[in-house]
Parts: sequence; C-alpha cells; structure tokens
Amino acid sequence: MIRHLVLFKLNDGVERDDPRVVAGAEAFRALGGKIPELRFWECAWNITDRPIAYDFAINSAVEDEEALKRYVEHPDHQAAAGRWREFATWVIADYPF
Repeated sequence: MIRHLVLFKLNDGVERDDPRVVAGAEAFRALGGKIPELRFWECAWNITDRPIAYDFAINSAVEDEEALKRYVEHPDHQAAAGRWREFATWVIADYPF
C-alpha cells in the first residue's frame, strides 16, 4: 500500500469561507466515493492555529504506485486539484506502508 498525504496552505488573504475554498474542499471530499483506486480517504481542516500549521489535509491510501498514478491522473482528481491552484499551495508525501 502507498500512503498519499497532501497538506494545503491557503494563500495570504484567502479565508476558509471564501466560496472558491468551500467549493474546493467539497470537491476533495467527494473524491473518496468517485475514484476506485482509493482504498482509504479522509480530508479535513486543521484545528490548530500554530504559525507553521497547514490549513487543509488529505490522508489517503492506494494499492501501489500504478494505482497512485491512475488516481493522480483521474479527471475528478485533476478537477479538484485545479480548483486549489487558484488560492493555495501544497506539499505532498507518498510512501509505502
């Protein structure tokens, strides 16, 4: 199995209640039921206000590297990630477990 972690940081001046952000979070929440490669899926807003904290997190798992590639290229994933490009930056870690 491969763990796929993504942490998002909203750009300066962008708030969680911005309609673009709300739509982006909803787009990611919906992916768990849409993409068959996903074996585990959760996403949520960070609950702490520490300066080093990121704002939104995705924790997911896929079977192997080929499944990860299919997930990343899936049109629904591409559409959801595309929304976030407008208002956030992110970091990713993929590792076997």
